[in-house]
Amino acid sequence: MIPLPRPKPDVMARRDEILAGLKALVPGDGVITEALRLRPYETDGLSAYRQPPLAVVLPSSTEQVSAVLRFLHENGVRVVPRGAGTSLSGGALPLEDAVVIGLMRMNRILDVSFPDRLAVVEAGVTNLGITKAVEGEGFFYAPDPSSQLACMIGGNVMMNSGGAHCLKYGVTANNLLGLKLVTIEGEVIEIGGGHLDAAGYDWLGLLTGSEGQLGIVTEVTVRILRAAEGQRAMLAAFRSTEVAGAAVDAIMASGVIPVALEFMDRPCIQACEAFAHAGYPLDAEALLIIEVEGSVEEQDALLARLRDICARFDPISMRVATSAEESLAIWKGRKGAFGAVGRISPDYLCMDGTIPTGELPHVLRRIGEMSEAYGLSVANVFHAGDGNLHPLIMFDANDPESFHKAEAFGADILKLCVEVGGCLTGEHGVGVEKRDLMGVQFTPAELAQQRRVKSAFDPDWLLNPAKVFPLTDNPVLAA
Repeated sequence: MIPLPRPKPDVMARRDEILAGLKALVPGDGVITEALRLRPYETDGLSAYRQPPLAVVLPSSTEQVSAVLRFLHENGVRVVPRGAGTSLSGGALPLEDAVVIGLMRMNRILDVSFPDRLAVVEAGVTNLGITKAVEGEGFFYAPDPSSQLACMIGGNVMMNSGGAHCLKYGVTANNLLGLKLVTIEGEVIEIGGGHLDAAGYDWLGLLTGSEGQLGIVTEVTVRILRAAEGQRAMLAAFRSTEVAGAAVDAIMASGVIPVALEFMDRPCIQACEAFAHAGYPLDAEALLIIEVEGSVEEQDALLARLRDICARFDPISMRVATSAEESLAIWKGRKGAFGAVGRISPDYLCMDGTIPTGELPHVLRRIGEMSEAYGLSVANVFHAGDGNLHPLIMFDANDPESFHKAEAFGADILKLCVEVGGCLTGEHGVGVEKRDLMGVQFTPAELAQQRRVKSAFDPDWLLNPAKVFPLTDNPVLAA
C-alpha cells in the first residue's frame, strides 16, 4: 500500500471549528461532513486506494473557491482538488485531515466565439460537453480521453489529458489559450486568454499538468476547431503483438499522420468484442484501429497508403469502414475497452507509460515476459501513434498477494518505459501511483528544482499533498 502522511493533530482537534467556518463560506448543502455522504469522495479511478476526507466543499463560483482556500490556508488545512474523480493515478485521493474541493457545480459555459475559435468554460464542464456546445456550428474540442463523457476540463488541465485523437491534434496543453487560477492564499490569477501567445514566462505551460500542486483552476479558455468534412476508420489484424508494433512504427515513419492510431491485443480484443460486438477478428493476437479524416478523396488516398503499409506485415485481415456507422462501431469497442476488461477481471491496474514508437516491439515482448513471470494476465490497449501505453494488469484486490504483485508488475513496466527512452506518464499523471518512482526518471537535482517551484506557489505544501513527490522529499509532509 502507498503510505500517506500522518494527519495534523491541530487540524483534527479543531475539526468542528473548521467545518463551521466552511459552512459559513459555502452555505446550504455546499459542505459535506457526514460519513456516509463522504464515501463517494474517498477514492477516484484508482479505486484500490481509499481514504475518507475531513470534509468536502462544493463551491459554485471562483469567489467561493477563493474564500475557501484563503480560510483553509489561514488554518493550515490541507486541500485536495477534485473534478469528476476519473483520475487513474490517485490524483484526487483525499487525506484524513484534508478538505476536498469539488468543482462539479462550476459547470457553466461562459462564452463561445466562433470567429476567434475559442470557448470559455468553468472547470466543472465535461470534456464532451464542450464539443456538444459547439458542434451545431461545425466545431469541436479536440482532446478526447476515454472518460470524456464524465471527466471535467479542470481535471484535464491538471493532468494534461490526451485521448485517441491527440496524435493529430495534440493533448490538452496544445488546445489551451487561458486559465483562471486560485492560489492557496485565495488570490485569483488570470493567465493567457483569447490571444494565441502571451508575453513573458510560459505560465500556462507550467500550470498545465501540475496535478493540483500549484493552485486550483476554476475557468479555462480552450481552442475549438472546425470539424473535418468526414472521417473513416480501418482495422488491421496481425498474428503477434510484436508485428503490430512494427506496423505502427512503419506508419509513423512513413510521414502519414492519422487522426488516431490505436492498439489492442488479444485479451482486450476478445473482451471488447464480447461487450461491443464491433466485428473484431477473434483469431488476431493484435489489431490496429486507424482513423483518417478529410474529403472523401483525401480519405481514400490516405487509407490506400495505410493499407499498403500494413500489407507489408502479413496481416490476418484488413477492413475499411464504408460508412460513419461502421466507423462508430469500430470505435465503440475501443472507447469501452476499460469497462469491457472490467467484465473479465475483478480488478485491474491501468498503467500509463510513454515510449518512443520504435521501441514498441521490444516493450510489448518484455511486458509479455513480465506477465508470465508475475503470473498475472495483462491486456494492452493504448494510443500507439504517440507511444502512450495503457497495459491493464488484472488482479484480485481481495487477495493481498495478488495486489502486491500487480503493483510490482506495474512498477517494472514503468521502469522499462524510462529505460528505453520514455517517461513515467503520458496523460494520467503521477498522482500517488507513480510518486515513489519519480527518482527513476529524474535526478535528485531535477526533483529539487521541481520542489522549489512547488514551494514558490505553496510554501506550506497544503495543495494536493502526498502526490507527485515522495513523502521524504519535504519535511512538512514527512513529519
